[in-house]
Amino acid sequence: MTNNDVLRRIRYIFDFNDSKMIAIFGLADHKVTREQISDWLKKDDDPACKKCSDTELAIFLNGLINDKRGKKEGPQPKLEKNLTNNIIFMKLKIALNLKAEDVLEIMKLADLNMSKHELSAFFRRPNHKHYRDCQNQILRNFLKGMQHKYRPNLLSQ
Repeated sequence: MTNNDVLRRIRYIFDFNDSKMIAIFGLADHKVTREQISDWLKKDDDPACKKCSDTELAIFLNGLINDKRGKKEGPQPKLEKNLTNNIIFMKLKIALNLKAEDVLEIMKLADLNMSKHELSAFFRRPNHKHYRDCQNQILRNFLKGMQHKYRPNLLSQ
């Protein structure tokens, strides 16, 4: 999945307008313009579409954590230069204050069943022997499940 796709899906799931998106970036101490937001949210085949970098998406996800859970005292977390699906998944889990059971329930909403052990492998350190890369399909299904949970009334349209 591209960073732009993740950004578009999160915006849709939570029905964020441009002002809210700008505010979320601001919660991570980063200023963006409405034009930047607009360019990142354009369809990938649109010539005006600009690529959202790993750092920019990490800033947004940190801002989302601050928005949903409250800003921690002191300095902001160190920004990732290279985002993986595992990191995106973890940041969404933190932002929404989800426990393993909650994540598994969301995955079931997207018709994806997995065990607690399979799930925990995505949240381990990369050098852990049971670490597993989160494939696009897993992240896509998690976002689809989030859509079922947070915007169920729009699924029938």
